[in-house]
Amino acid sequence: MATKQTIKAAPRARTGSGRLNQMRREGWLPSVIYGRKTENKNLKVDAKSFAELLAHSTSENILINLEIEGEGTSLAFLQAIQHDPLSGAALHADFLAVDDSTEITAHIPIHLHGEAVGVKAGGIIEQYMHSLEILCLPNDLPDTIDFDVTALEIGASLHISELILPKGVRPTHAGDVVVAHVGKPAAAVSESATA
Repeated sequence: MATKQTIKAAPRARTGSGRLNQMRREGWLPSVIYGRKTENKNLKVDAKSFAELLAHSTSENILINLEIEGEGTSLAFLQAIQHDPLSGAALHADFLAVDDSTEITAHIPIHLHGEAVGVKAGGIIEQYMHSLEILCLPNDLPDTIDFDVTALEIGASLHISELILPKGVRPTHAGDVVVAHVGKPAAAVSESATA
């Protein structure tokens, strides 16, 4: 399951692009926290700590303990990040305030492991889905979804329904959606087409 990271935050009163840019120059990342059981709050988080958090995470779907200055700790789910289109640096972060009973939607990376039987026989494995949208409670949030493709033969497909998901995790897509497929090599396909 995903580990909860801790990051320091503080309330912010400043708004407007000029003031937010000044805040970024001072080493802060403007952000907001919202949720059904909490009022919307403008925050600022330490930009360096946030960048390190992202660098060591498998995805941008992270559970965070926000230590809000003067207000205590609040469990939050990283909902969205606005990035600079040129540098890729984070410009703004949205956090969803959650508790242990709040169902969240997340996109979790799918990692395929092993060498498929079909690949050993000359086939090619194509992965169509690299992340899976799931619903779960915060304590059930996985870091990744791993699947061993060793048994896949040429012509075989891996469907969402065949993924082994942790308890409490369910996909939002139908079970018959194809995650990966082992196809014939291009040369074999062109030969059968001309025959």
